[in-house]
Amino acid sequence: MGKKQKQQSDQPAKQEFIFQNKNYLFFFVGLACIAIGFILMSGGGSDDPNVFNEDIYSFRRIRLAPTLVLIGLGIEIYAILLNPHKKKN
Repeated sequence: MGKKQKQQSDQPAKQEFIFQNKNYLFFFVGLACIAIGFILMSGGGSDDPNVFNEDIYSFRRIRLAPTLVLIGLGIEIYAILLNPHKKKN
């Protein structure tokens, strides 16, 4: 073994996390969007099974909430694929 190889093997390997603060920030923003979407989707039921409640077909439950969930999933994918070590030119 040469001197260079011996010096390199004596030093402990520095562990580095895959995700950085920027990844976690986007992760939590996406998680919040998904949670808000599911909260908006909930409700609209009726206490009496013989009475139909039209609120189940509202814009909030049919369009807004699923869109928020899909946006949140897109942000989650971006947070996973984001490389914070990439150098800007």
